[in-house]
Amino acid sequence: MIIIVLPDIPAEDRLLAGARRGERNAQRQIYENYFPPIYQFIRLRVSDREQARDIAQDVFSAFFLALRGNNPPQKSLRAWLFRVARNKIYDHYGEKKQFPTTTLEEWIPAASEDGPEIKFMRTMRMEHARKALQMLVAEQQEVLILRFGQDLSLEETADLMGKSVSAVKSLQFRAVDRLRQLLDVVQ
Repeated sequence: MIIIVLPDIPAEDRLLAGARRGERNAQRQIYENYFPPIYQFIRLRVSDREQARDIAQDVFSAFFLALRGNNPPQKSLRAWLFRVARNKIYDHYGEKKQFPTTTLEEWIPAASEDGPEIKFMRTMRMEHARKALQMLVAEQQEVLILRFGQDLSLEETADLMGKSVSAVKSLQFRAVDRLRQLLDVVQ
């Protein structure tokens, strides 16, 4: 199960300000805080672990280069990092890359009971959910990952996807509604 603990906004702003001033400790802390959720986001879109790790490293290379250049992130570090990650994935695979089913288990929370019948039922539900998620278009998969898998706000998701908040709300609604319909059909 993926557990993501994201820093609060004032702490993020302080870290970003320190990183822009060249403080190594702030830069290290940003890397330590954000590498796991960025990697997990990429991993949900890229089935190969090493490739996902390489892309995550590229995201942070871009961040450190931006700090030295004239275009460092000014606000919402988390959204900036996720946007770069999304762009790196698209650069590598294209925008139509579908949700890899091999990483679905990492996104769906694990059951608390370990009995064989619980494991069997969980496996059946997982397969059911996997089939339904595969039937969603890539954009619907992405909005579900960002909103529910990465716990991004509507505003952050809209900024990251280059859409308005109302467009993200609509896309999320359609994705959840379609997923609900598919879960009723896929067996």
